[in-house]
Amino acid sequence: MKTPENAPPRLASLSEAHRAMGLPPPLHPLISLVNSASTPVAGASACRSHVLSFYRISYGPRLSSQLRYGQGYYDFDEGGLFFAAPNQLIGCTQERGAGADAHYTLLIHPDFLANYPLAKKMGHYGFFTYAANEALHVSEPEKEVLLSLFKTMAAELASRWDEFSQDVVVAQLELLLNYADRFYKRQFLTRKAVHSNLLQQLEELLADCFRREDLPGRGIPTVQYLAQCLHVSPSYLSDLLRTLTGQSAQQHIHDKLIAQAKEQLATTSLSVSEVAYALGFEHPQSFSRFFKTKTALSPLAFRQSFQPN
Repeated sequence: MKTPENAPPRLASLSEAHRAMGLPPPLHPLISLVNSASTPVAGASACRSHVLSFYRISYGPRLSSQLRYGQGYYDFDEGGLFFAAPNQLIGCTQERGAGADAHYTLLIHPDFLANYPLAKKMGHYGFFTYAANEALHVSEPEKEVLLSLFKTMAAELASRWDEFSQDVVVAQLELLLNYADRFYKRQFLTRKAVHSNLLQQLEELLADCFRREDLPGRGIPTVQYLAQCLHVSPSYLSDLLRTLTGQSAQQHIHDKLIAQAKEQLATTSLSVSEVAYALGFEHPQSFSRFFKTKTALSPLAFRQSFQPN
């Protein structure tokens, strides 16, 4: 299939990425750590929208003067990290994108992690699929930890490559990702004012979804739909909820769905099939299996428990 003329370019190799940023060729074909303080990045080239075929982690002392979060804008003066997974579109908007003023940019081709346990763990770090406005904003002590890891990797990559070099770099990378996971959990907890408002919006949105008369035609609300309505990425929404409530976004949907099902089974004369249809299920059998999985009772058995002996 022919690529549309206006499609953003795909940077398939680290060498292509370095050329796009106006940098000399990378020291290693599968991993590169750019320090813009010592190697200035060509601004215009670096800011063009593009698709990477590798992981990107960027640290900047000020990601943006203002970042959008939900329907509001919040000022951040601290530094922070921006993550991107392979095949993500990266580029600038009218707001300055996260990573635009990055001091460190780490590029890792998936092949660099082959044969390491970390390769299988990369998909568990949800922040690689967060949106740019969901960057990790770090405190001064957290910044020092992250910068020390970047500096260790930079020194290792700049030294003579030997049989231990890749092991050392992968170990430092995994440590950086684990710290980022910890710091994101802190961010979810310390920004309670913003996140409490988001949780309230989520509850109102779910309640509205299940009140709508067109629910049978629209179907059960998805995590993607809720995230889009709340102006956050699906991964960020689930990770936030899991940290604050112990449940993912999908589990929140299921809890609300079961609550609605119980209410209709206990207070209406609708048949099980009618309840299933009203809640957005295409097939009554799917609803019955779902209900029994969540409650250990069939819909009919649950209804009968409310009837006098």
